[in-house]
Amino acid sequence: MFEQISIELQNYINKTYQESYKSFFKTKKGEYSAEDIFLGIKVPKLRKSVRKHFKTLSFEDIKKFLYSPYHEYRLFALLVLVAKYQDKNSSKEEQKRIYDFYVENISQVNNWDLVDVTTSHIIGKYLYGKEKSILYDFANSNDLWQKRIAIVSTFYFIKQGSYEDTLNIADILLNDTHDLIHKAVGWAIRNVGNKNEQIMLEYLQSRYKTMPRTTLRYAIEKLDKEIRQKYLKGLI
Repeated sequence: MFEQISIELQNYINKTYQESYKSFFKTKKGEYSAEDIFLGIKVPKLRKSVRKHFKTLSFEDIKKFLYSPYHEYRLFALLVLVAKYQDKNSSKEEQKRIYDFYVENISQVNNWDLVDVTTSHIIGKYLYGKEKSILYDFANSNDLWQKRIAIVSTFYFIKQGSYEDTLNIADILLNDTHDLIHKAVGWAIRNVGNKNEQIMLEYLQSRYKTMPRTTLRYAIEKLDKEIRQKYLKGLI
């Protein structure tokens, strides 16, 4: 099955996109995607193959894709896991197996898009209403992607009207030095504001002057221009 789908995916390779991805995902020496290899396969093409194969693809074959050096192969594997988890016939036992598999192979969820399009749909959804210490372990780790997983996983909680874990994890990550964490935390705070603006404003009140500028800009993006300017000038 792995070989068959590999041939299918190879047919979607686009050299033009391949070069643009190298720039977009920061692949120069010392940058966060320096070790990643991009084939230039567009996400809609991957999703097409996911819909075609997710029901019959084994965990053994998923793992082969997940441990591929090719970025799009790993994305394909993770999207398959999401599709399996969300399938209407997926039992609670099967969902736990998918969650466990995702966590056991967390090292392969190693770029921002791999995190952003999958983790809230699996980790977030599975942990909702359960004990969540694993997210705090991720947030306190030294791993860039685990820290992003910690905050992005809570997007599922936000959709359910639960904000406490999002804001607690945001506090852990507020002083992080990486731009990708600044953006993710700001995005999370903004999502809280989309559901409950008052809670967001209360959170920002004692923090906005000291949080990273990028985080603040992302958090207040949906506010009126006049109010945004007051935040940026420290006048709130």
